Amino acid sequence: MYMTMIMVMVIIMIPNLMMLMNMMMSKKTIMDREKNSPFECGFDPKSSPRAPFSLKFFLIAMIFLIFDIEIALMLPMIPTMNLSNMNQWMMTTMTFIMLLMMGLYHEWKQGALNWAK
Repeated sequence: MYMTMIMVMVIIMIPNLMMLMNMMMSKKTIMDREKNSPFECGFDPKSSPRAPFSLKFFLIAMIFLIFDIEIALMLPMIPTMNLSNMNQWMMTTMTFIMLLMMGLYHEWKQGALNWAK
């Protein structure tokens, strides 16, 4: 028991000492305007350095990833058909497909699938 306590204390102390040493050695200098500004050949930036991002594209990409994962979940259904009870397999498969169809219908009705608006 005593040996376990010593090991736990050593395990806790080593990362804490490393973090303390890191904080002491990496003291940053005083932040000034020149170091915080973006470098653009010596000129001040005229516009935002970030490019505009289409939220609609992000939503379409998320929907694609979700349905891609669902397809990957459906692929093992065919080989398991021979190994399981046919009624149980059919109910499980139909329930899964119906949930997918309900999700697709909901996204369609919400207008998430309309790209050109």
